[in-house]
Amino acid sequence: MANYHVMKKRESDVWVAKREHAERAAGTYDTQAEAEKAAKQMSANSGGGEVRIHRPDGPIRDSDTVAPGNDPNPPKDKKY
Repeated sequence: MANYHVMKKRESDVWVAKREHAERAAGTYDTQAEAEKAAKQMSANSGGGEVRIHRPDGPIRDSDTVAPGNDPNPPKDKKY
């Protein structure tokens, strides 16, 4: 199980997908959507986990559980 973060690289227009607690990015991408898609695929390949998507200024704006991850607090809203 692996958790990933999607965030904008400081002082550039590049988005990165980074495994939690890693020093280096797992990949760099031109758009947030590309980085999010790649992070979800990497997480799925590692047995699932959480993908946390950050706003360009840093705070987390969304978090998705990638199957077969184990979400300890699943949302009641079934849309997401």
